[in-house]
Amino acid sequence: MSIEKKFLKAKPVCKVKFSLSGDQYSSASSILLVGDFNNWKMGETPLKKTKTGSWSTTLDLESGKEHQFRYLIDGSNWENDPEADKYAPSGLGSENSVLVL
Repeated sequence: MSIEKKFLKAKPVCKVKFSLSGDQYSSASSILLVGDFNNWKMGETPLKKTKTGSWSTTLDLESGKEHQFRYLIDGSNWENDPEADKYAPSGLGSENSVLVL
């Protein structure tokens, strides 16, 4: 898993690349990025699978804010990102990953 942040000088936006790789993800049939930036809508932000078996997507997120998110793997397995800046209670008995931009 990795998160790459690239802050834009011209706008209050950060390009964030979310990537998942490794054996546990190469056999997945779908991975979704679900968070406050897409109103927690499943299917709104799918990650794309590469030829090497890794998954990624890039989003433009507003800087100066915190953004909560999780990954939904194969429609049933929720995972946090270990490279998140911090974690926050989800209100559902688990935690969400948080990016601080």
